[in-house]
Amino acid sequence: MNRILLGIFAVALCFTAAHTLQCYKCDIGLWSLCVTSTQTCSAGDLCYSGVGTAVGFVKLKMKGCLAQTECNKTTDVNFPSGSNSTVYKMTKTCCSTDLCNAAPGLSLHTLTLAVASITSLLISKVLV
Repeated sequence: MNRILLGIFAVALCFTAAHTLQCYKCDIGLWSLCVTSTQTCSAGDLCYSGVGTAVGFVKLKMKGCLAQTECNKTTDVNFPSGSNSTVYKMTKTCCSTDLCNAAPGLSLHTLTLAVASITSLLISKVLV
C-alpha cells in the first residue's frame, strides 16, 4: 500500500514540477501604455509586473516571466553599465497563477484600433 501511495505521489510531483505559467509580456511601456502579448514561462519562473521611473518622472512598466530569486526586488539600471548614472529604477513584483500580471495593460488589438481611429480622424480633417 505504501508503494502505491509513493508512486502516486511521485507521478503527481512530476506533473506539478512540469507545469509552466502563462504570463502577459510587455518589454517596456510608458505611463499607462504597455503593449502586451502572452508568453509561456520556463519551469520555476513566475509572472511579474514591474513598475518604475526614468529620469525622475517618466513612468515605466514591464511584464513577463522572471526567476523566483529575482522577484520583489528594486533594481537600478545604469548607463553606461557600471557607472553611477541611473537611467531608471524598476520594482518587479511576482505572482504565481496563469495571466496574473494582467492589469493594467493595452492589448495589441486595442492599440491598432486607437491608431486607426486617430489616422481616420486626421485624414477626414485634411479632406474637408
